[in-house]
Amino acid sequence: MNFRALLAELKRRNVYKVAMAYAVVAWLLMQIASQIFPFFDIPGWGVRLVVLILIIGFPIALILAWAFELTPEGIKRTEDVDLSKSIRRKTGRKLDFLIIAVLLLVIAGLLFQRFHPKVSPAVSSSPGKSIAVLPFENLSRDPDNAYFADGIQEEILTRLAKIADLKVISRISTQRYQSKPVNLAEIAKQLGVANILEGSVQKAADQVRVNVQLVSAQTDSHLWAETYDRKLTDVFGVESEIAKGIAESLQAKLSGREEQALAVKPTNNPDAYDAYLRGLSCEARSWYSIPPLLKAIDYYNEAVQLDPNFALAWARLSRAHADVYFVGVDATATRRNSAKSALDSAQKLQPNLPETQLALGYYQYWVLQDYALARTTFSLVRQMLPGSSDVLEGLALVTRREGRWDESVAYWEQAVALDPRNTELLNNAALTFATLRQFPTALKLYDRALDITPNDPDVMALKAGIYQAEGNLQEAGKFLSGINAQTPPGIAFKIKIIQLRLERNHGEAIRLLQTRQTQFHFTSEIDKAVNQLMLAWTQRLASDTPGAKATAEQAVNTLEQLCKNQPDNSDLAGQLSLAYAALGEKDSAVTGIQRAITLLPSAKDAVDGPTREEGLALIQMTFGENRRAISTLTQLLQTPYNSWIYGTSVTPALVRLDPFWDPLRADPAFQKLCEEKQP
Repeated sequence: MNFRALLAELKRRNVYKVAMAYAVVAWLLMQIASQIFPFFDIPGWGVRLVVLILIIGFPIALILAWAFELTPEGIKRTEDVDLSKSIRRKTGRKLDFLIIAVLLLVIAGLLFQRFHPKVSPAVSSSPGKSIAVLPFENLSRDPDNAYFADGIQEEILTRLAKIADLKVISRISTQRYQSKPVNLAEIAKQLGVANILEGSVQKAADQVRVNVQLVSAQTDSHLWAETYDRKLTDVFGVESEIAKGIAESLQAKLSGREEQALAVKPTNNPDAYDAYLRGLSCEARSWYSIPPLLKAIDYYNEAVQLDPNFALAWARLSRAHADVYFVGVDATATRRNSAKSALDSAQKLQPNLPETQLALGYYQYWVLQDYALARTTFSLVRQMLPGSSDVLEGLALVTRREGRWDESVAYWEQAVALDPRNTELLNNAALTFATLRQFPTALKLYDRALDITPNDPDVMALKAGIYQAEGNLQEAGKFLSGINAQTPPGIAFKIKIIQLRLERNHGEAIRLLQTRQTQFHFTSEIDKAVNQLMLAWTQRLASDTPGAKATAEQAVNTLEQLCKNQPDNSDLAGQLSLAYAALGEKDSAVTGIQRAITLLPSAKDAVDGPTREEGLALIQMTFGENRRAISTLTQLLQTPYNSWIYGTSVTPALVRLDPFWDPLRADPAFQKLCEEKQP
């Protein structure tokens, strides 16, 4: 049989159509397995097994299609079928219909995901099945036991978040309210819920009393109330019973898997649980502040030492270590290994625990920086914790890193719907819109955050950064008046220096930075290096060449040691290159920024990757490569990213005002950049 005849025979025997039908159906089965298996706690190898079986089955299906034929009398060998009586053509048409039907189903699913990203089980429950758990009142004689009441509240919320039929507001949104407020209806309106759970905890020696009452916010009527008197060793059961009582009162449906999840007892060691609750309390205060996070690590370590089988504590310990690693305070191999070791322990003990999977997702995000892998993990955890804004935040963060901006925005909106009073979520969502240069939306979100925490210096500074990007320095200055040399390290002080630079008030900027350098107690060498770097560049702008050189040398010395300890830290490599540029060392500056770009290219990280390109533009301009600097800036003006130099992505207004770019002003190409309007 020649080749052309072989192809004709393959077509006649429907081998092509069988191959196509098999591929389409196999793909659909793999998608179903990846989505459904986690509901039944089937581990990841189950999905891999399905994929392997389908791959092995492909050549078998082709062989069967070639060798056999379906006839009215049943399946027969092809050689035994009279061609005049063959029904292969009818079979082929049926395969055509099957392929078209499955493809239409797949396309419909993809279109639904594309155009309806906001639909989420987390927010699709009926309004009557929504609840906020207010802070539990600490009735213990020892006020230091407040952490215990906080922990009980947190654990109840964690269990409720596992119920898909409930909308549950997280603790961060509710912790700003009193334990027994008068205006329940107003609080419910602010949080977008129909029901409020109030409670109190009294702990004395090994005895615990927990009082709870579920209230309908609109009618102010009590739906359910209970008092639990237990020994400390039995408090875990109380949390599960309360969650079940709430679910029953609100008529929320519980799957078998959800009932099992509510009944999980994390540890039998009350002292380990006590240390765990202390860790939770510290971690809740750690946003924008590393010391509470480090204290939480100490408590989680104590918990797992007291009970090495405490998987939940191992998972939280891994997340805390990964967080410290990610923010760059300690991006060392030791910290990375600590995060991995804790994660390994949690996975060994309870691999399918939602909190273990969540820790895995954050390890993939914060440590491995494998955003696609983290997104897959977070998507699986979302099915286990449908009411968790924590999972939605993880999805919003990783999709933002991947440059999947529409998806990220949708996830932020879902997270804020579940957690409307969470300023961390509001600020992060606002930062996303600011990065996209959608400034009006960002301002509204910052205003919502300021309604919750009025006069928060960081939020006010972030809002000022928006006005700077729009070229409105007068309005920006109103939000920065309270920032001084003693302001804690962070975004607020940085935006204050940006404001002074844009105003060309270099003398005041130098005074603030020098005062900070001599009087402020830096708890981190990184914060010290950043201050030195800002001072060196400000002195350059003020034409203080000797001062700039001396300060740049200090910055180089500090950053070289940090880079030695953290050789793969792209952020430190980039800052060191800018210190070399301020010192006038071109070769070292260029080599350093190229290394920073290699460590974290824009293709890998859409948020921070382009920042290294921004550093490259500054270095190019510093050493007279103006055309190349303008070319780099042109690209950056079309790219959303998290700027090193500014509080938002670079804008025409910023390059027009900033003295950094003065050497480029005579170039018509640069003048055109300054005149371009925001999209």
